[in-house]
Amino acid sequence: MTQSVTAADPEIGLTIEAAGIRTNYHDHGAGEPVLLVHGSGPGVSAWANWRGVLPQLATDRRVVAPDIVGFGYTERPAGFVFSQRAWVDHLVGLLDALELHTVSVVGNSFGGALALWLADRHPDRVARLVLMGSAGTRFDLTSGLDAVWGYQPSVENMAQLLELFAYDRSLLGPDLAQLRYEASVRPGVHESYSAMFPAPRQAGIDALALSDDALRALPHDTLIVHGREDKVIPLSSSLRLSELIARSQLHVFGQCGHWTQIEKCAEFVHLLRGFLPV
Repeated sequence: MTQSVTAADPEIGLTIEAAGIRTNYHDHGAGEPVLLVHGSGPGVSAWANWRGVLPQLATDRRVVAPDIVGFGYTERPAGFVFSQRAWVDHLVGLLDALELHTVSVVGNSFGGALALWLADRHPDRVARLVLMGSAGTRFDLTSGLDAVWGYQPSVENMAQLLELFAYDRSLLGPDLAQLRYEASVRPGVHESYSAMFPAPRQAGIDALALSDDALRALPHDTLIVHGREDKVIPLSSSLRLSELIARSQLHVFGQCGHWTQIEKCAEFVHLLRGFLPV
């Protein structure tokens, strides 16, 4: 059973128990269901990641955006072991709790890898896939991803990370680094974050990667989106996905970094509306 949380913070939405974990999520609109799966930046939440996309897409679809376990305002159970299997089990638990058998899934970066694993392990639960700046293939650790996963809390370090995410630096604004830093040091947040992708961080990439055979076996219609100037996840990851997933199409945005959903929000939503079922 869901309940509203009264708070001034827009990152706090509804609460539900999913796979035994008290989960913060956003649920807007009506129609064909879409699950938005956020990335793995420090202090990230579903709302921080999808705040531009969610209200637009919810005008003609039901859009669900959870804080994945370990992130945002979702419970962090003591002793929880983070892994792609545990994260996917949490997502499936959310779908079960909401009585959603089949959804289209939009995954950003780390969330793209989880979307792929969800489709691989539970193909009948996924209608269509959208992968944006997605992990899920094997590639060499970039300096950008190493900085993101190795983040140590400070306003200065957060400001440097934000510059990695965006091609258009005018989007950053003078207060964003402070706000995101504060999110990254809420009680328990950094402790969870530092446990997810410890050094050597190449192992984190490899653990999120599906085999070539698994990617070839995916039957789902898939839209792959990437920013050409992405410094976190290389464009080669999406090129490889487009080679291996038979029913896929690839859209590359020029003059765009890792924040496609923010830097190219209107264009990205337009692509989603043309691709996702109504």
